[in-house]
Amino acid sequence: MLKSGLPSGSSSVGRALASQASGREFESRLPLHVRQTSAVNERDLELSDGRRLHIYDAGLDGAGARLTIVWHHGTPNLGEPPEPLLPAAAERGIRWVSYDRPGYGGSSPKPGRDVALAAHDVSAIADALGIGRFAVMGHSGGGSHALSCGALLPQRVLGAVLISGLAPYGAPKLDWFAGMGPAGTAELRAAAAGRRALEAYLASAEFDPELFTPADHAALAGAWSWLGKLAGRALDGGVGGMVDDDMAYVGPWGFEPGQVRSPVLIVQGGEDRIAPRSHGEWLARQISTSELWLRPNDGHISVLSSGEAAMDWLLAFA
Repeated sequence: MLKSGLPSGSSSVGRALASQASGREFESRLPLHVRQTSAVNERDLELSDGRRLHIYDAGLDGAGARLTIVWHHGTPNLGEPPEPLLPAAAERGIRWVSYDRPGYGGSSPKPGRDVALAAHDVSAIADALGIGRFAVMGHSGGGSHALSCGALLPQRVLGAVLISGLAPYGAPKLDWFAGMGPAGTAELRAAAAGRRALEAYLASAEFDPELFTPADHAALAGAWSWLGKLAGRALDGGVGGMVDDDMAYVGPWGFEPGQVRSPVLIVQGGEDRIAPRSHGEWLARQISTSELWLRPNDGHISVLSSGEAAMDWLLAFA
């Protein structure tokens, strides 16, 4: 029995995070539900393929914002903008826009999706909100999804920030699993074996507290406890979104990191046991426009303390 209180079938990261935390229509395409909580507006966007995306819009409106950043959440999680960064964003005139990836929260599932789908969905969101150019930022599994926008929306993306991101599975001259904790390795090896293997693994996997470093646990008990709360809520509707994420990470992404021509900031923790530093270093070698910030004493979560500095980095391109 899982002590985290999460259902059987939740991911190693999801259990770790959750246990630690213990207008009627817009642009004619935001049709149904609009909710506002804590200065975050929530809307449902109906896409042309029949899917629904649940989107979030926090901070200044388009006219008053110096910069819009589209946030890409990790696995498993929801798309709410990063609460610990909202006050600093407001001081800087930054507007956050984000969404639940397919299969999470209020967004329709899309089994078999690849990472590149994020660029399609973000383009539709930006169109609906009347946003021309914007930056992207992603944490953990959200890093690759943010990168897809940089690769596939070159005329719209001003800059991209990847925090604790993974390199593509099978990346040449990279030992992809080296440096990962046992639980994360087992989960992603199961994903590489196929969807059924992943679902079988998750149904019996146990929480491994060693997935996070002491610095990570401190961050989750403090400023970033918000992440744990969201991870628990992300799994309330089942594990489909998380399974689709894992399958996307180990499948073809639908683009190559080297396609990106926008400025890219890669922020990686030297002690990260989920997305090892070698992944950030590999990405930095592939992306000619990238800059690597290696935080040698940080893990997967504590490295988020660089979030405010990363916002300042993006503002330079606004």
